[in-house]
Parts: sequence; structure tokens; C-alpha cells
Amino acid sequence: MQHQTIVRPRAHRPIEWDIIFGKCMTLLFYIILFSYAAITIGPFLWAFYCSFRTAADVNKMTIDFSNLTLSNYLYIAQKSPLGSWYMNSILIATIVTTANLFFNSLGGYALSRIKFPGRKIIFLFILGTMMIPSQITMIPTYIILSKLNWVNTYWGLTVPFLTGSFGVFMMRQFFMGIPIELEEAARLDGLGRFGIFTRIILPISKPALVSQMILIFMGNWNSFLWPTLLTSKKQMYTLPVGLNSLQNQYYSFQNQVMAGAMYLSIPMIILFLIFQRHFIQGIASTGSKG
Repeated sequence: MQHQTIVRPRAHRPIEWDIIFGKCMTLLFYIILFSYAAITIGPFLWAFYCSFRTAADVNKMTIDFSNLTLSNYLYIAQKSPLGSWYMNSILIATIVTTANLFFNSLGGYALSRIKFPGRKIIFLFILGTMMIPSQITMIPTYIILSKLNWVNTYWGLTVPFLTGSFGVFMMRQFFMGIPIELEEAARLDGLGRFGIFTRIILPISKPALVSQMILIFMGNWNSFLWPTLLTSKKQMYTLPVGLNSLQNQYYSFQNQVMAGAMYLSIPMIILFLIFQRHFIQGIASTGSKG
């Protein structure tokens, strides 16, 4: 006796429109993201490519790798005190960044943990200074520094920027997110205020410190207006000011300009790639607690 197989019709599953919509939105998001990345990185890649081209080929919109040369980089290195400009930029950016990390951390910790009269007023005053454009204070600062004979000196290029209101605000917001129980436990173990700050708070604040370090170092590395105003001696030029001085009064070769831009940009790109994980984590963890 043969057994007959009974075929039952499959139940039609309802179309899950919400899942389809979510996947479509994800795909659209990635398309927009990659398009924006291409638009952003495209000019940089073209500038990098043009920095190796000759003057005769730099204005051509075709891509040809047969005539690439290092002569533009060698010309800038040979015709200018490039090493001195690099050292000035590194020294100034390092001093300003180190001082900001120290003073901003101290200020942020005091505003977030130490209760003293006028704490909120001081914090609001610090926030208020962030709304003042730097161009307004530039001339008074220059007058003060000129009376101190700090024009064309490292003092004038570093001292006015040893701390910043945004850095204090950023560190204060990060410290507000650290549980107070950690400090209470450390206090029971015999640590004082400064010991708690240096041995407990700072080690767990690495993301915020790295984020601030990158922002401040990049800001000082790329600074152009203030070093241009304060320096007139070629040996005191920073890298942006020095590279700008290489341009001819009546014309400039775009391939050499692009090579100079690479001298300026590549160290910052390397710095960001090394610390990008801590940078993103620090920005994401800096909350808006009051």
C-alpha cells in the first residue's frame, strides 16, 4: 500500500516593510557617507598628486604617472630653512599643548569637584569668553607683548595660549561623568586631593586628554594669523608662515605650493591616525552634564 504525501500549501509570510525600510535607509546612509568622503578626500589626493608633477603638467586634468618627480619637495627643502621652521612649529605646538593639558585639567577638575564660592559664576565667565572672537583681543595682546619686548620671541608665540576656555570646559564636562565613589574610596586609602587627581582621575581621562591634545596641537600647528603678526624674522617663522613666504609676489608654481601643503599636512595626518581611537572616544564621552 503506497503512502500518499500530502502537500500543504505554505503560509505566506507578511512582508516586513519596517525591516526593508531600515535596510534601505542604511544603504542610503552609506551611499551619502562614501560620497561625502570622496568629495572630502578628493582634493587632498589631487593636491598630493600635483605635488609630484612638473610645472608644465600641473595644470593638465589628465592623470599621468610617467613624469612624476621629487624636485618640488627638494626645491622647498633647499631654498628655505625648512628644518628651522619645522622645529619652531614643533616646539611651539608642543609647549602650548603640554601647558593646556595641565592647566585645563586642573581648572576642569576644580570646577567639577571642588565646591567654593562663585564656582558657577566663574564657569559661566569661562563659557562667555568662548563667544569672544580672537580677532578682538589680537591687537591688545600684541600691544602688551610689544611692551614686554616679546615680539619675535618664543614667549610671545606661546604664553598667550597656555590655557583655553574650551579645554577647561571640555575637561570639566568629562570629569562630571566620573563617579564620585572612586575619589571617596581613594580618600579612604589616604590619598589627598592632588594625589587623587594625578593617580586616579588623570589615568582614566586618557580619551579626553588625547582629544584635547590633537585639537590643540593641530590648531597651533596650522596657526597662521598670529605668527604672521608677531614674527618678522625668517628664523622665527613657523611652518605655515614660512611656506607662505616662498610664494612669488607676481606668480607662484602650483606644484611647489602643493608640495608645501604636503609638508604641512602629512605630520597632522599621521598624528590623527595614531590617536584616532582615543580621539573619537574622548569626543563621544564628553557629555553635557551641568
